[in-house]
Amino acid sequence: MSVWDDVVGQGAAVDVLRRAVADPRSMTHAWLLTGPPGSGRSVAARAFAAALQCTGSDGETGGCGRCHQCTTTLAGTHPDLTVVATDQVTIRIDEVRDLIGTAARTPSLGRFRVIVVEDADRMAERTTNVLLKAIEEPPTHTVWVLCAPSPQDVLPTIRSRARAVALRVPPAEAVAELVTRRDGVDPAVALAAARAAQSHVGLARRLARDPEARRRRSAVLDVARRIRGVGDAVLAAGELVDVAKAEAAAATQERDAVERAELLRALGAADGETLPPRLRSQLRQLEDDQKRRATRRQRDVLDRAMVDLLSLYRDVLVLQLGADVDLVNGLDPADLAVVRALAADSGPEQTVRRMDAIGVARERLEGNVAPLLALEAMAIALRPQG
Repeated sequence: MSVWDDVVGQGAAVDVLRRAVADPRSMTHAWLLTGPPGSGRSVAARAFAAALQCTGSDGETGGCGRCHQCTTTLAGTHPDLTVVATDQVTIRIDEVRDLIGTAARTPSLGRFRVIVVEDADRMAERTTNVLLKAIEEPPTHTVWVLCAPSPQDVLPTIRSRARAVALRVPPAEAVAELVTRRDGVDPAVALAAARAAQSHVGLARRLARDPEARRRRSAVLDVARRIRGVGDAVLAAGELVDVAKAEAAAATQERDAVERAELLRALGAADGETLPPRLRSQLRQLEDDQKRRATRRQRDVLDRAMVDLLSLYRDVLVLQLGADVDLVNGLDPADLAVVRALAADSGPEQTVRRMDAIGVARERLEGNVAPLLALEAMAIALRPQG
C-alpha cells in the first residue's frame, strides 16, 4: 500500500513528486499541478502532502500510506494540512488572507505546513495578487500546492514562481481498475462507467455506484435524438435547465438548512424570529454565499451534460468516418442505439457543426450568459438541417 496507489495513470507526474520528497535538491516551496477535470489533481496533491509528512512504516518512507502522518493527511485531518476547495463561483479574497496567516505558522506535528488550493483557477486577479507575496517569500517550512486545469488558468506571476507538474487523462482501463478495487463494482460496469465519464475518476465512481446517475446521463443523450425542430429544441433546453436546477437544489438544500440553523443558534436567535439590524447582515451574507454555491452547482451540472453530448457526437463522428477507435458510449445498448441513429441521420459536416455549437454554449455559460438562452441556441443548432 502507498499514498500513490489512487493516483491512476500518472506515472511521469508521480515520479517527479516522489523525487522531490526523496531529494531536497528537487524540492521547492510552490507547486502547480495541472490537468483536465477528473485527471486526479486533488488526489495527487493530497498524496504529495502525505508523502511529505510521512514518518515511515516498516522502514518505508516517502508515502508508506500506513503511518499516522500518511493516514491523517489523506483523510484531511492532519493539523498541518490546509485544503481550500470552493463550491462557489470564486475563491474569496478573505479566504486567501486567512491562508497567508496559516502559512506563516510553524508546523505543529509534521515536517511541513502544506497548503493545497484545489481550485486555483477560481481566484480573481486581485485575489491572486494577495497570494503572490506569500508564494514569493514563503517560510522554509511551508509548501504551497496549487491545482488548476492548465497553466494558463493562473496568472503568469504565479506560474513563474511555482514548479509545474502536468497530469494527463488516465486510460479508461486504469480508472475502471481503481473503481473495481475501491468500490467492489463489477469490472464490466466499472469499464462502462469509466468510458462514459471519459476517465474522470470522480464521475466514473458515481456512475458505477449509482444507477440513477446512469439513467440521468442516458436521458441527456436521448435529448439529442428527440430534437427534430425548433419547438423540440426549446423544450429540450428548458428541460435541461430544469433538471440542473433541481439537481443543484437537491445537492445544496440540506446543507443550506444546516448552515442557517447553526448560524441562528450562534447568534442566539430562533428560526422565524425577527433579527435585529446588526445581525441581519450576517444572515444575508450566508444567504448570498449559498446562492453563489447553487449557481456554481447548476453551471457544473449543465457543463457536464454538454460534455456528455459532446461525447455522443464524437461517437457519431467516429461511426460516420469509420475510425478504428473505441466509442465512449459503446458499452450501453441504449446509448449505442442513439449513436447509431444519429450517425445514420446526418453527415460528418453536420456533426462537426453540432459539436461546435455545444462548445460555444459552454463558453457562453462560462461568460455568465443566462443558461436558458445559451442552451436554447445550442439545442436549435442540434436539430436536423437539410
